[in-house]
Amino acid sequence: MPRGFRFVLSIVVGLLLLHAPAYAIGTEGLLEDERNTVEVFQRYGPSVVAINVTVRGEQVDPFQGFPEEMIPPRFREFFGFPERSPRRRQGAGSGFVIDDAMHIVTNYHVVRTALRQDGTELLPQATVEVIFPGRDPIPARVVGANALYDLALLQPEDLGTVPDDVEPIPLADSDRVLVGQKAIAIGNPFGLHSTVTTGIVSALGRDLPGVGQLEIPMIQTDAAINPGNSGGPLLNSRGEVVGVNTAILPGLGVGGQRGFIGIGFAVPSNLLRESLDDLVAGGLVDLTSRARLGVSVIGLGGYPEEVRRTLRLPEKGVMIVAVERGGPAEEAGLRGAGFRVDVDDQMLPAGGDVIVAVNGEEVADARTLQRMVFARKAGETVRLTVWRDGETRDVEVELREVPRGG
Repeated sequence: MPRGFRFVLSIVVGLLLLHAPAYAIGTEGLLEDERNTVEVFQRYGPSVVAINVTVRGEQVDPFQGFPEEMIPPRFREFFGFPERSPRRRQGAGSGFVIDDAMHIVTNYHVVRTALRQDGTELLPQATVEVIFPGRDPIPARVVGANALYDLALLQPEDLGTVPDDVEPIPLADSDRVLVGQKAIAIGNPFGLHSTVTTGIVSALGRDLPGVGQLEIPMIQTDAAINPGNSGGPLLNSRGEVVGVNTAILPGLGVGGQRGFIGIGFAVPSNLLRESLDDLVAGGLVDLTSRARLGVSVIGLGGYPEEVRRTLRLPEKGVMIVAVERGGPAEEAGLRGAGFRVDVDDQMLPAGGDVIVAVNGEEVADARTLQRMVFARKAGETVRLTVWRDGETRDVEVELREVPRGG
C-alpha cells in the first residue's frame, strides 16, 4: 500500500472514530450481550426521565399505591420519607422521550393526583417536573392522558433546557414481540435515577385488573421493576420500546420483606402507538369520552363445544348479554340474551345476538370488540356482522359518546 494512501486512510479512520456515537465507546472486550445492553443504555438512557409530582406543597410519595409492608423502612429513611415527610423531593415515576417535540410518555397514574378530574389541567396547588439524568428539575405540563390504557404525555415547559444528547426512543411493533426475547428496563426505582435492569419477555397477553379502565393484554417480564419504574420504557435488544412499565406483582422475599419477585408488567407499545394522536391532541381520554355501542357482552370462548352446537352458535364471536335502553345498539335493533343455560354450575347467557365481525374484521373476544369500538370516534357508523338464529346479517350502528358524568 503506498505511503500516501496509508496516510489518507489513517485520517479517514480517525475522523470516523472522532464522530462515532458516544454509546459505542468503551464496550471493547465485553461479551456480545453485555455490549448490547451497554450500547442501548448509553444511547437511550439520557432520554429516560424521573418525574416529580407535588400537590399542596408536599411531594407525592413515590411509594404511593404500594403496600406499606412492601417498602423496607431503610428506603424511607434513606430518601427522606421516614414519616412521609415532604422535605425531600423524590421521583414519583419515570418517563421517556417519544418524539422531536420532546413529548414524554409516562403512566397516567403517575400524574393523576396532580390533575383536575375532568381533564389534564393541573390543580392550582400542583406541579409536575421532569429530571433528565444529571440535570436539574424542569417544570412540565401534562399534554394529554389516556385513562383507558394508563398512559399520559408530558412536555417540558422550556424546551431549551432539554439536554442535547436526548434522542427520541422508537416504538417497536408489540405484536411481533416473542416470549423469551431480551427485555431491558430503564427507570428510577425507589428514586434511584437511571437504573437499568435486564431480563426476558416472560409471557404475553396477561390480564392485570386495576391497570387502566380496560382489559389490557399486558407484557410480562422478569426484568426487575420496582416502585418508581412506572412509566419507564421496556426495550428490546434494538433499543425500541416494546412496552411502558406499569406494575409489579409483589411477593415475600428474604426476611419476609415484600419486593420484586420476577413478575413485572408493561402496556404494549402498540396501545401507546394507537393512543398517540389523542395524547398529542390533548385532554383526557376515558370511558366517558369514548364512543360506544351500548352493550355488555361475553366471549364465546367460554362456551363448551357441545353447548355451542346445541344453541346453534358460531365458534368465535361475542354474545350480547344486555342492550342499554335508548343506546345505539337498541336503536339499531340488536338483541340481548333472553335466557341462561346451566353448564357445570355456571349460568351462561343464551339467545342474544352474536357479534362476529366489525367492518369485516373478525371479533375473537370481548377485548377485541372493545378495542375496535374505542378506536373510533362518536358519530362514526360501524357495520356489525351479527349471528342470529343460525344466520348472519349486517347491522349498521352509529356510535355515540357517553356524556361526562352521565
